[in-house]
Amino acid sequence: MSIITLTSDYGLKDHFVGALKGKILSEYSEATIIDISHDVDPFNTVEASYIIGASYASFPKGSVHLIGVDMEFNKENQHIVMQWNDHYFIAADNGILSMMSQKIVPQKMVAINIHDRLPSEATDLDVFVKVACHLAKGGLMNVIGKEINTIKHVTNLQATISEDGNSLKGNVIYIDHFGNVITNISKKYFIEVAKGRPYEIVLKTKNIKTILPNYSAIASSDKYPIKSYEGEKLAIFNEAGYLEIAIFRSNPSKVGSANSLLGLNYRDIIIIKFV
Repeated sequence: MSIITLTSDYGLKDHFVGALKGKILSEYSEATIIDISHDVDPFNTVEASYIIGASYASFPKGSVHLIGVDMEFNKENQHIVMQWNDHYFIAADNGILSMMSQKIVPQKMVAINIHDRLPSEATDLDVFVKVACHLAKGGLMNVIGKEINTIKHVTNLQATISEDGNSLKGNVIYIDHFGNVITNISKKYFIEVAKGRPYEIVLKTKNIKTILPNYSAIASSDKYPIKSYEGEKLAIFNEAGYLEIAIFRSNPSKVGSANSLLGLNYRDIIIIKFV
């Protein structure tokens, strides 16, 4: 099975997603195409990186992941392919892949150099499709690009520890369908910094002093039904391994969410103090 996943900021109103799938099938009719998301905020590379990083491991090794966010080829953004954890990622060199490669050293990276082999009217999307189909068929990376050792790094949204080691600062990098707020503070980094110390997640409202193992753990007493805890704020490390702040059983359209009720928005700072 040759799997090509799609992540983009195209939305579903226009023809772009359908046309993209048509191009892939015209190039490689046996491809299995899976949509991850087409609702990435326009040109939001941080959000795109989080989405693909949280989802890629659900696919078989050898899958090809086409990322169509801020993908225009220009003097600042070359087109690249990264083999990482036995998966292939195709994107512009705009920081999306550097955020992922902070976790695992890439196996191989190439700068795509097939642009002049395609018709003059070929688009950036055509380049990505050609590369994705080549890799899905088992083609070698060296055929479509020149090996490189470094890519563009984005550091402004990395979690950092204070000089005295008593606080950890992160940022909101994603807000999901339920209005839950995901930060760039990973469970691994938190454990390394915390060293078993008590802590508080500093919020505009009352601070959170416990990171729960799951949502339902908010129901701490057997005296009350789980429903009675609806609307309470909580924190967990989500399936992707990042700190998430949520409202238990939130409904953004009716009763609000962590995004609306706690006033947490994209790029907002989140502080964890150790006491």
